[in-house]
Amino acid sequence: MFPAVGIMVIIFSILQHQLYHSTILAADAYSSPSIIMAHKMQDGSRLIVDDYREAYYWLKQNTAPNANIMSWWDYGYQITGMANRTVLVDNNTWNNTHIATVGKAFASTEEEGYNIAKFLGADYVLVIFGGMTNFSGDDISKFLWMIRIAAGVFSQVKEENFYANGNYRVDNLATETMLNSLMYQLCYYRFGEMYTRHGEDSGYDSVRNAVIGKKNIKLTYFEEAYTSERWLVRIYRVLPFAEMHPALPESQHGGAT
Repeated sequence: MFPAVGIMVIIFSILQHQLYHSTILAADAYSSPSIIMAHKMQDGSRLIVDDYREAYYWLKQNTAPNANIMSWWDYGYQITGMANRTVLVDNNTWNNTHIATVGKAFASTEEEGYNIAKFLGADYVLVIFGGMTNFSGDDISKFLWMIRIAAGVFSQVKEENFYANGNYRVDNLATETMLNSLMYQLCYYRFGEMYTRHGEDSGYDSVRNAVIGKKNIKLTYFEEAYTSERWLVRIYRVLPFAEMHPALPESQHGGAT
């Protein structure tokens, strides 16, 4: 009798502890908006990454109310809700061709991507880049899905052209198609100058664990308008034809604000 009661008490205590532990974890995971991320430091303190909200606020304050934003569809609702700006695609876009067209823009060269962005009426392009802060859920990580969706509609987009000997790479072994893609250039613009890890060369991508293969990126058709504090959100203005600057030194291109 007594051993059985003791066992039941132990089991009940374990379950109670597990329930309490799960509740604490769930509260920590779901109580805050997803656009604000928290990281625990080695000393136990918490680092709050607020780049998304800051970038959306910048869009709201520094772009025309009728400005159109081209980004991957994942961020559509956030941009609409937080920045009050129109996006080309969002979570409710049912037209697969429209999504594929945005994917094709990112998978194309800067010039081709520019032509698509202008055709779609985009005024700004927004990309998410985690190579500076070791955020693995960025657009470079998602890029293969953009390519695959684009390839499903546009036969000229070939997924294999983005692989180097069967591997998805961003370093000096990456393919020319990858290095020259609009996504690569917008994410890594000016990143070749940055030092992110002690003992590594400049342009070290902390997510891909590699030094990028193209550091001296120059933009002709887009101008950097805003880069968040930790480089997580990067926003570029789609230049009007009269404002293009094809051969300016890197220092004269748009800078982070």
